[in-house]
Amino acid sequence: MQTNPPILVAGGGIGGLAAALGLARQGFAVTVLEKAQAMGELGAGIQLGPNAFHAFDWLGIGQTARAMAIQIDQLRLMDALTAEEICHIDLGTAFRARFGAPYAVIHRGDLHGVFLAGCRAQAGISLRTSAEVVGYEQDASGVIAILADGERLRGRALIGADGLWSKVRRQLVGDGAPRVSGHTTYRSVIPADRMPEALRWNAATLWAGPKCHIVHYPLQGWKAFNLVVTCHNDAPEPVAGKPVPDEEVFAGFAHLHPLAQSIIRQGRDWRLWVLCDRDPIEGWVEDRVALLGDAAHPTLQYLAQGACMAMEDAVCLAQSMATHQGQVAPALAAYRDARVLRTARVQLQSRAVGDHIYHPSGAHAALRNSIMAAKSQAEWQQTLAWLYGHGERDRTVADG
Repeated sequence: MQTNPPILVAGGGIGGLAAALGLARQGFAVTVLEKAQAMGELGAGIQLGPNAFHAFDWLGIGQTARAMAIQIDQLRLMDALTAEEICHIDLGTAFRARFGAPYAVIHRGDLHGVFLAGCRAQAGISLRTSAEVVGYEQDASGVIAILADGERLRGRALIGADGLWSKVRRQLVGDGAPRVSGHTTYRSVIPADRMPEALRWNAATLWAGPKCHIVHYPLQGWKAFNLVVTCHNDAPEPVAGKPVPDEEVFAGFAHLHPLAQSIIRQGRDWRLWVLCDRDPIEGWVEDRVALLGDAAHPTLQYLAQGACMAMEDAVCLAQSMATHQGQVAPALAAYRDARVLRTARVQLQSRAVGDHIYHPSGAHAALRNSIMAAKSQAEWQQTLAWLYGHGERDRTVADG
């Protein structure tokens, strides 16, 4: 264990904990600095493509993640105006054989808990709360993380995994506030028996409509359904986790088919997020400081890859530090070079998926339906190979 000084990780979310776990498993001491008073994760469900499971396996938590997740059988696309299926992608035996792992769903808090338990089991990881990193200084021998209370911590490197509003990015890149998409998402988790019985599919289901969509899938051993509804209402400024009344949610979906509306009306205790992202950049690294996850490449939700990209980042970072034998500057530069183009593609294609699959209307929607319905299952696998096949060759199941 390389103990003096540690690698500092700003942010104790999924990306930060994954980075800490990966680095510790390669023999590096790590201190995670989380601004909240307790380690935890907001949100509800999260989708996990096969590339996420390749990262889990490399990080040594594959068996635990598989035990907690629900492996689903289909990605299903419905027309929210007609309540007819447009197409589906089978996620069963052939898909799992092709990509070497399943497609699954899990509660975000449960996944965070898997990473937290993994970090607590590693002697080389120190977890600190109420420790917000607001800036840094560095020289040839190390980096100093400056905390909100004025404390200064020295490390061999600083990894900014502090999310969309990253203070590390603010100093490193200085590109201002995130880009507001104008899309408002409302999230709820409902008991399974509240989901209309005919719609209790073992699928991640998308209902696509004009300037809006609905997503639902089972969670927590089929005890609940995750429900996410989004409308393109030109929201002008960022909002995160604000409680909103049912009536505000329903207002954006009155034009949909009654069956689609009936799903929304099952939701309770809605919370609102206004979706934001940033344009891709190449400058993630400054000598001993690097960005990771949403701090580096925040993306819209439309490929369901935000957390997956952060976990891939974590694996790549740990591998690079090991390959370069702890030589920080070349390791971080190699990490950046390996990740920039892939994450930029995810960022830009996520925007395109929102525009051309989730929210079109009229002839635009009819074209979407025609193109997507014509694809065979083999063609869908080939279409998705760039995304879900990542990490197959590096897979190692370390759980025993």
